[in-house]
Amino acid sequence: MDREAELREFVAARGAALSRAAYLLTGDHQAAEDLVQDTYVVMVRRWQKAGSVDPEAYVRRILYSRFVDTWRRRRLLELPWASPPDSAGRDEAAAASDRLTLAGALDRLTPRQRAVLVLRFYEDLTEVQTADVLGISVNTVKSQVRVALQRVRELAPGSVAAFEGVDS
Repeated sequence: MDREAELREFVAARGAALSRAAYLLTGDHQAAEDLVQDTYVVMVRRWQKAGSVDPEAYVRRILYSRFVDTWRRRRLLELPWASPPDSAGRDEAAAASDRLTLAGALDRLTPRQRAVLVLRFYEDLTEVQTADVLGISVNTVKSQVRVALQRVRELAPGSVAAFEGVDS
């Protein structure tokens, strides 16, 4: 199979997963779409040169690097969250409020901290895999997870349950 066909097959198979990861990183659908498109542009340019590299790790590395680079170039404005609408079910309102509180806390993390949490707890990568994707040391991954979870605990007490089983 030629490299172009491999590229098309990869995008068809993994595009949705990349979009979900991009959304978790950015917290915004439009920004996630832009990040994925930017990743595809870089990926297409480099695909022929990638050779026998694992395409999943290669593209994820591009995605996370582009996210951090974009965030460094232009600091995004912090947008206020609207309060959740009143609903008949108290549990629904509480759950929505918890999600908004956690999302707000995640928005206030640094790009690297947010990327580490997404990779470790959403993508379910090991510390070694996370370090490889981000191009940092395993000890940096460990410290970033610890600091990020502490920050989430401060900003959204009780929301760290989303990262169940996490010891920091």
